[in-house]
Amino acid sequence: MMHIAILALPGVQLLDVVGPSDVFAEANRQLGSTYYTIEVVSSSRGPIAGSSGLMIVADRSIHDPIAPVDTLLIAGSPSERLQPVADDILDWVRKTAETTNRYGSVCSGATVLAETGLLDGFRATTHWSQASEFARRYPKVKLEPDRIFVADGAAWTSAGVTAGIDLALALVEQDTGLEVALKVARQLVVFLKRPGGQSQFSTHLLAQAAQKAPIKAVQDYILANLAEDLSVAALSEKAGMSSRTFARTFRLDAGMTPAEFVERARLEEAGRLLDDPTIPMQRVAQRAGFGDMIRMRRAFLRTIGVTPGAYRRSFARV
Repeated sequence: MMHIAILALPGVQLLDVVGPSDVFAEANRQLGSTYYTIEVVSSSRGPIAGSSGLMIVADRSIHDPIAPVDTLLIAGSPSERLQPVADDILDWVRKTAETTNRYGSVCSGATVLAETGLLDGFRATTHWSQASEFARRYPKVKLEPDRIFVADGAAWTSAGVTAGIDLALALVEQDTGLEVALKVARQLVVFLKRPGGQSQFSTHLLAQAAQKAPIKAVQDYILANLAEDLSVAALSEKAGMSSRTFARTFRLDAGMTPAEFVERARLEEAGRLLDDPTIPMQRVAQRAGFGDMIRMRRAFLRTIGVTPGAYRRSFARV
């Protein structure tokens, strides 16, 4: 049995708490037993006002005795990012972390861990909006600001809000194996390992956000013609630019290279097609523009971390 303690302070982002909690609870259902026990800990017992105004109830306070903790997670608060943390809370986190197998954070909860020194020398991430200030204040932490989550030894940190679900799924995979984690992800209708970093958006949304007309036109062409030649040479001709100018302009406007945009668009289309179990795999690869199964498999493993077959088993309609 694994004991999960989630520290939630007043003003907490509730999804930082309930997102991971639901992942662990669903893992219990998939396993058919209580593998995880989950407790919410706060500065005092009883109701805690979340950032949205809704309330949750702490099972115990930091001043109460607590059973040995296997995993300690610190939930974040959008209203208190990079604000001073009370000494008694920092002391409790340090003391609890001494006997845990893992400790981690969701969103701005990384600030609490950084204040204790528990992230010194470790790779970590936090919400994108506080990354610059976080890096300035905690230079001993090896910040990776565009990661969804980072696991470095005992330290597990995740980016903003929903990234706590990604982190919890990774913990479940480590504890119980890939099959259970995939089942949990499927039940919750989320990626087991979503592609990209914090700067990710769907390719359709990215196309809508493009500022330069030639680039938006090319993005729209890509989305409508995934099986065509989408090399830089072919796309730059569509844009009426030299290859070098097109590649530079595209990256500045889209925040990624043309090749990255094309692959992301093809992955999204493949994921949509894989949702239908009646479409053969080779046909999925062709319609999504990969051409063959080998290229599609490599793209899935490189970007999402699972094979197309595993993805289909997790998300296909039955």
